[in-house]
Amino acid sequence: MRLIFIRHAEPDYEHDSLTEKGWREAKLLAVRTKSWQVDNFYVSPLGRAQDTASFTLLEQGKTPAQVSRILGDTYYVSPSRRRLAVETAQEGLRAKADLRPEDISLYIGIPFCPTRCAYCSFVSQSVEKSLGLMEPYLEVLCREITDAAQMVRETGLRIKSFYMGGGTPTTLSARQMDRLLTHLNRSFDLSGCVEYCIEAGRPDTITREKLQVLLDHGADRISVNPQSLEDEVLRAIGRRHTARDIEDTMALAASMGFPHVNMDLIAGLPADTPEGFRRTLDKCLTFGADNITVHTLSLKKGSRILLEGLPIPTAADVARMLDYADPTLRAAGFSPYYLYRQKYMSGSFENVGWCISGAQGLYNIYIMEELHSILSLGAGGSTKMVDPVRGRIQRVFHAKYPTEYIQRPEKIAENLSAFRAFHENMKK
Repeated sequence: MRLIFIRHAEPDYEHDSLTEKGWREAKLLAVRTKSWQVDNFYVSPLGRAQDTASFTLLEQGKTPAQVSRILGDTYYVSPSRRRLAVETAQEGLRAKADLRPEDISLYIGIPFCPTRCAYCSFVSQSVEKSLGLMEPYLEVLCREITDAAQMVRETGLRIKSFYMGGGTPTTLSARQMDRLLTHLNRSFDLSGCVEYCIEAGRPDTITREKLQVLLDHGADRISVNPQSLEDEVLRAIGRRHTARDIEDTMALAASMGFPHVNMDLIAGLPADTPEGFRRTLDKCLTFGADNITVHTLSLKKGSRILLEGLPIPTAADVARMLDYADPTLRAAGFSPYYLYRQKYMSGSFENVGWCISGAQGLYNIYIMEELHSILSLGAGGSTKMVDPVRGRIQRVFHAKYPTEYIQRPEKIAENLSAFRAFHENMKK
């Protein structure tokens, strides 16, 4: 008999789970052990050990029922969380099976927002403070797109999905968005791209003219991110729009015929209650969105929530919100398709993407399951390079702020060179 001892991945001792790096290590472990012939698994009752083993079990060919049983008997995971874990893992495996070695995803970051939300710690600039940076930012970004497209062609890679996030991309004017997407589509070969997604974000940045630009350039998926439909909550988080504005925006998007529309909600926001969250979710289900992402509030160190000590719902109230979301979404025909956790989440809960059948946001699966490389362009992002055969992941980080991004072209060149070198080495 041969015994193999494996230490858990990097732990998050506060929540007896894994850090973000630890989850990546657990996924790489699953890749490396896939060829091993293992008869039995024995796992410590500690959460960090259980989380480390979860991906390996699926890669070893365990059936969903077997995995669920192991999660319950060995990991002591609740039935509802076992179900979420198994269902989202299966979606990840299905997405993985459809990928080719040359497939990558492309991300473009627009680090501008109308205002900064209370929960946000992303590197983004409010338009009122940085309007003068937007044009020079786009000029540099277009140059980076040109260079990145050449590198992708020469490396023999294929864009599988495209995602523009931020910030709030629709902070750009219709003219600016048209200029950017025209240059993007002319530079990259997007013939193999199966998903073209733009974060439309806040309703106070969305107009018919902007949405028409997105449609004209091939966008088949937008994300409208109200976070809440309670006016008191919107005021508490620093939004300058109302719930009615969200309703009007969703009606506009529906009238224009976008194939897929996502709505983001956050459980646990300041001034929210379980009853308010229920009203928000119930209302969202009337808008016709085929994707609804239910996030749990993450208490980011740089957010106003922590800096100003804003009161937030208790962990018990957040649990009530999530416990309402799961059966309600299932009853409406939605299924979970991706799941992830972050540090400092209220109640140590999770973020879950829900969709109706056939409406999965593939980019979300690719990046969370780390199935292939994500080439990131623009300020504030990070490029993730994935070698699924060797089980290797490498990252390069981009200039954080728009000003820094504009003033450091050498950093852009270094990141593209690193991406090229990584993928050329994969072929050896």
